[in-house]
Amino acid sequence: MFENIIEQGVVSQLKDDILGNRYAPSMLFYGPPETGKGSAALELARVLSCESDASPAAWKCSCPSCERHRYLQHDDLLIMGKKPFIAEITACSNIYLRNPSSQGAKHLFFRSLRKLQIRFSPVLMEDDPKLGKISSVLQSLDEKLNDLLLTNSAEQSTAALEKLCGSLVKDAITLDDEGFGSVIPIGHIRNAAYWCRLAPNGKRKVLIIENAHEMRDEARNSLLKLLEEPPASVNIVLTTQRREAILPTILSRLRQYRFMKRSIEGEKEVLRRVFQETVKDEAAETSGSLISSYLESFLPQNTEKLYPLAAWFVVSLARIAAMSIKKRGVDIPQYIAALGNRYAPIADASGFDRVLRIAPLVKTLLSKSGNFENDSFSRFLKLCLDLFAGVSKEANDEPAFIAYNESIKRLANETMTAVEVLNISAALALEAFAFNLKNAFVKG
Repeated sequence: MFENIIEQGVVSQLKDDILGNRYAPSMLFYGPPETGKGSAALELARVLSCESDASPAAWKCSCPSCERHRYLQHDDLLIMGKKPFIAEITACSNIYLRNPSSQGAKHLFFRSLRKLQIRFSPVLMEDDPKLGKISSVLQSLDEKLNDLLLTNSAEQSTAALEKLCGSLVKDAITLDDEGFGSVIPIGHIRNAAYWCRLAPNGKRKVLIIENAHEMRDEARNSLLKLLEEPPASVNIVLTTQRREAILPTILSRLRQYRFMKRSIEGEKEVLRRVFQETVKDEAAETSGSLISSYLESFLPQNTEKLYPLAAWFVVSLARIAAMSIKKRGVDIPQYIAALGNRYAPIADASGFDRVLRIAPLVKTLLSKSGNFENDSFSRFLKLCLDLFAGVSKEANDEPAFIAYNESIKRLANETMTAVEVLNISAALALEAFAFNLKNAFVKG
């Protein structure tokens, strides 16, 4: 059990708890992104449902329960919570098309799609106002997933396989764009609580709530009631990158398992074993996650494409602010000048026209970013923050530079809250962010 979770010592503790029959009814898996929290939660569900006496919970166990769990099609599994899906789905589609005769590659692609589809279970979606909007794409995705399972690659042309995979990815993008709100709805928590109190079809039920910090107070209170008296036949697993964002009253009812950032070698092993990719040593020299970088490379708006756009945005804002400051007959602050000096070559090389007003600035950003599709807005903001911080580091963290950066961080956090919590469009949020940044620069 847990053989698929690479270089995470915490699963040894989890395995010991299970083998010793000491596992908790409710758990929290927390740690950085791409550390295997979600995979460990899915593996836990399979292990607890295994029906084999010969080799209980072995990864290749052939019992019917394990088989259904491997395809994420078990009736005793319920998952909710938004997370990035499209990068993984696109990467797995690419792997399958490279080697269509591989059952492992097909299974990986199928499973990546089911991770998204399962979050729209009829159990959760009952009375959900979004259901009418997405019902057709849900039906389309379900039909094409059945086609994928039945596909005999030896009898299909490359063009036919590419068409099927492309159509599946397109449906997934539509579902990802239109099916999720910014937070976990209270209705889903209530529906899940009702489901938990029904008898399981097999040995145990498992409810997984990913990114569990993303819910409002009423949903948290509803979850707390479930955690206070969980049914005996149910295990509940919450995952989060931000343990501190989970309410203390909820934390107190969870056994906590901390997932750590893997070593470079560990991440390379995940890419080799799961995604059949070999990472060159020079490509591994990064402070971030190799897995995140690999998956992100499949997005239309990946970091490589967003970086020059972020540099152009930073430099454009510096120029707009400098013009306003000059009109007042005041010297341009060193921080504003430093932004232009450092990033102007990147911005000018991007090929984007210079702008001196915020309206065309925002219009160009939306056009060049594809309206920040597939959650790229948050990546864009992070890149901007990294660029601002880079100037401060270059100036040895001068107090004035630090003050600017703190103001910028506050505005960026407010912008993300507007988009992710208040459901304000990226266009309006970006315009407000640019306007407020310009004012902060001008006021010094």
